[in-house]
Amino acid sequence: MEFLMSGLAACGACVFTNPLEVVKTRMQLQGELKAPGTYQRHYRNVFHAFFTIGKVDGLAALQKGLAPALLYQFLMNGIRLGTYGLAEARGYLRTDEGVHSPVRSAAAGALAGVMGAYLGSPIYMVKTHLQAQAKAEIAVGHQYKHQIFPPQSWKVALAAAMVSGIAIVLAMTPFDVASTRLYNQPTDTHGKGLMYRGILDALLQTARTEGFFGMYKGIGASYFRLGPHTILSLFFWDQLRMIYSTYTK
Repeated sequence: MEFLMSGLAACGACVFTNPLEVVKTRMQLQGELKAPGTYQRHYRNVFHAFFTIGKVDGLAALQKGLAPALLYQFLMNGIRLGTYGLAEARGYLRTDEGVHSPVRSAAAGALAGVMGAYLGSPIYMVKTHLQAQAKAEIAVGHQYKHQIFPPQSWKVALAAAMVSGIAIVLAMTPFDVASTRLYNQPTDTHGKGLMYRGILDALLQTARTEGFFGMYKGIGASYFRLGPHTILSLFFWDQLRMIYSTYTK
């Protein structure tokens, strides 16, 4: 569970930070092995880079490489944070006297970081190649011509649905937990709940008593239920639209 929770949390953050990763990649490749003043600066600063990429490549380009970025975050942070959390839960970070050991913590953190970085490195390379791809007028660095899926492929809808399933589960699981408990709580003779006054009260009581992760109980089951549902819904929706447009031309 430590690995799953850590990986999903990193994926949720990645959806929002990936545009910054695209900008960072482009700015770091700009002027590669060229003396200052001898090359055209397509990206003057972070804000100019956002504007330029959105204007020339399109707003969707700010999320280039999202699929490998999510996989990278899930693997790297899932392994890194999950391994460290497991070591902490098993008591490996404490001495025989029960005192927290900074040396053991540093060693566990370093080992977990090395494992995560080693396994995630090939995926990070693919992510970098995709994020560097740009139209010729603002291209920087070597331009690899990777294409994960062919245009109009059903795999595009499938991948998009998998990503959206992660975002939905991260956003909705606390409310799902609260609603499940509200529906299942005992009631008095008038049908009034005896444990929770409403959804906000259920969320607050759960967070106070069981901690933040208490609101994410059953998240794995939620994804394996909601993930396929979202994937199939978007997949069928996309395919029906394509069939409809084909026969109405």
